Amino acid sequence: MSNCSCCHSEPDVCNETLEPSGIKIYLPILLSSLLLLIGIIAAQTDFLFFHNERVRIVWYLLAYLPVGLPVLKEAIEGISKKDLFNEFTLMSLATLGAFYIGEYPEGVAVMLFYAVGEIFQDKAVGKARRSITALLDVRPKTARLVTSEIVDTVCVSQIKVGDTLEVRVGERVPFDGNLLDDKSAAFNTSALTGESVPRTIYSGEEVLAGMIATEKVIRIRVNKPYDQSSLSKMLELVQHAAKNKAPAELFIRKFARIYTPVVTGLALLIVLLPALYTQINPSFAYDFNDWLYRGLVFLVVSCPCALVISVPLGYFGGIGAASRHGILFKGSNYLDAISRLNMIVFDKTGTLTKGVFEVQDIVCTENITEERLLTVIASAEAQSNHPIAQAIEKKAKEKGIAYEKVSNTKELAGYGLKTKINSQEVLVGNVKLLDKEKVLYPSALKQVTDTIVVCSIAGSYVGHLTLADSPKEDVRDTIEKLKILNIHNTVILSGDKQVIVNRLAANYNIPTAIGDLLPEEKVRYMEELKSKGDNKIAFVGDGMNDAPVLALSDVGIAMGGLGSDVAIETADVVIQTDQPSKVPTAILIGRATQTIIKQNITLAFGIKILILALGVGGLATLWEAVFADVGVALLAILNAVRIQRMHFK
Repeated sequence: MSNCSCCHSEPDVCNETLEPSGIKIYLPILLSSLLLLIGIIAAQTDFLFFHNERVRIVWYLLAYLPVGLPVLKEAIEGISKKDLFNEFTLMSLATLGAFYIGEYPEGVAVMLFYAVGEIFQDKAVGKARRSITALLDVRPKTARLVTSEIVDTVCVSQIKVGDTLEVRVGERVPFDGNLLDDKSAAFNTSALTGESVPRTIYSGEEVLAGMIATEKVIRIRVNKPYDQSSLSKMLELVQHAAKNKAPAELFIRKFARIYTPVVTGLALLIVLLPALYTQINPSFAYDFNDWLYRGLVFLVVSCPCALVISVPLGYFGGIGAASRHGILFKGSNYLDAISRLNMIVFDKTGTLTKGVFEVQDIVCTENITEERLLTVIASAEAQSNHPIAQAIEKKAKEKGIAYEKVSNTKELAGYGLKTKINSQEVLVGNVKLLDKEKVLYPSALKQVTDTIVVCSIAGSYVGHLTLADSPKEDVRDTIEKLKILNIHNTVILSGDKQVIVNRLAANYNIPTAIGDLLPEEKVRYMEELKSKGDNKIAFVGDGMNDAPVLALSDVGIAMGGLGSDVAIETADVVIQTDQPSKVPTAILIGRATQTIIKQNITLAFGIKILILALGVGGLATLWEAVFADVGVALLAILNAVRIQRMHFK
C-alpha cells in the first residue's frame, strides 16, 4: 500500500520533472540551415527571383532570425546592464556588419555556427555537470516504513530518526541506519565509494544511505535525519565544488573582461586606420567595405568562447572523473593544487591502517575486576567516534556490559578523556595522560608496543586494555604509485608510539616516520616541513585531531568512510573509499586536468592568432573566421570532456 501524500507539497522530493523535447532546441538551427542552403543554391541559379536585392535581404533575414534573435536579445540585455563587451555583442556586431556590406549568407552563417557551437557547449557542460551530480540519482524518493509489521511506502520526508525501514533486494537504502538483521547482509557500495566489491555489514553495524541491498530483504533503524546522512553530506560537497575556482578559471574570467573590449577596439582600428592613412598617402586605395569586412573577420575570430567555456569545462570534467572514483574535490582550485604536490604526509591510524582495532587483553590490578575495568573505560569512551573507542564499545557489547552515567567529560587532545563516574574522577587515555595528571603506573607500560588504553580511578592506576590494528591492503601499492608519480618524499606523523610507527614505515619503505605526537606537535612538524624549500604538501588523515593539520596543508585529504565529520569538513578532498591508494589516483586526475587545460589554452590562442593575422591581411573570409571560432571551441570542448573517458589506476 502507498501513502505518499507529501508528493503534492514537496514535488522536488517525490515527483519527477519532465524535460522539454530536444527537437525544440534544434528546430531554430534546422530552419536557419534549410533557408541558408536554399538561399545559396538559389543565388547560383537565380531561383526564387534572387536577382532582386530585396528578395535576398528578406530571405536571409528569415534565415537569420531563428538563430540571431536569441543572441541579439542577450546583447541588448547585456548593454542595458552596462556589460557592453561580451560574446553576444561581438557576434551581433559581426553579423549586422555583414548584412550592411551585403554579405548576407556569411552573416547568417556566423550566427548559425555560433548557435551550433553553443548547443555543443551546453551539451558538454550538461554532461560534465551530470557526471558530477550523478549521485543525485541514488537518493531514493520513497521509503518502506515498518509499523507493527505493516509496510507502507511513504515519502522520505515523513521518516523520522528511530523509524524502522525495510529495504528489498536491488533497492537503495534511503537513510543512514543500523542493521536489524540477526546476522549480516551484503551491500553494493559503488554509489558511495566507486568500488563494485560488495561489502558485508553485520547486525547492529551502520548501513549508509545510497547502498544497495544485494542479498536479501533487510531492515534498518534510522539513526540520522535525511539531510544529515553520509550521502547528503557527500552530495552537498559535490554540488558546491564549482564555487571554489582554480587560478586558471579566475584568470580566464578576468582576461575575458579585458580581452573583449580590446579586440572590439582593434577591430574598429582595422576599419579606421587605413582611412586615416589615405590622408597621409592619397595614392593608397581605401575601400570602406573591404576594411569593414576585415574588421568583422577579426571580431568573429577573436570571440573568446573557446577559452571561456573550455577551461571551466575541463575542471568540471576532472571533478566528475574523480567523483566516479570515490574522490570528492571541494573545488577546481584543489584539482590545481594537487597536481603540484611533491610531498605526502600521512596520519597512521585509520589512514594507513584499517582503524578497526580489537581489544586483545584486559589487564587489571587487584583492586578491580576485568568486567568493572571494561565498564568504566567503555562508559567514558561511549561518546567518541574514534576507532579505538569503537573497538572498546564492540568488546563491551560482546560482554553484555551496560554503560554507567558519566558527567563533566573533558577531552584532552592527544591524551585522552577526563570524566566522572559515581562522583569519582576517571582518566582514560594513553600513558602521557597519567604522566600529565601525575598518576603512578607500572614502568613496564612504556615498553608495550601494542596500542594501550590506560585507566585511573580517583588518582590511582587500575589497569589497561591492549588493542591491535593492522595496515590496509593497498598501503604498499600507494607508496609505489607515488614514487612512479615522482613523489618520493612520504612522511608519517602519528600520535601512536614511535616503535609502532617505525615498524609500519620500515615495512612499506616510507622514509620518515614520527610518532608520539600531540595535535599541536603535528601542526609544528607540518609548519617545519612547509618552511623547507619549495614543498607542496598534502596531509592525509581521518580523525578529529587531524583537522588543524588538514587545514594547514596545501591540500588536506580526509578519509570519508571512517573519518570524523570535523576532518571531512576541514579537508579539501574527501576519499569515500578509505583507501590510501586513491591519493595517487587523485593526483593523476589533477595532473590530467591540468594537461587538458593547458592544451585548450594553447590551441585556442594558437589558431586564433593565425586566423587573425590572415584576416587583417585580407586572406581569410568570414567563412574561415566562423570555422576557426566554432571549430576551435568544439575541439576544446571535445578535449575537455575526454577526461571523463579516461581510466585512472
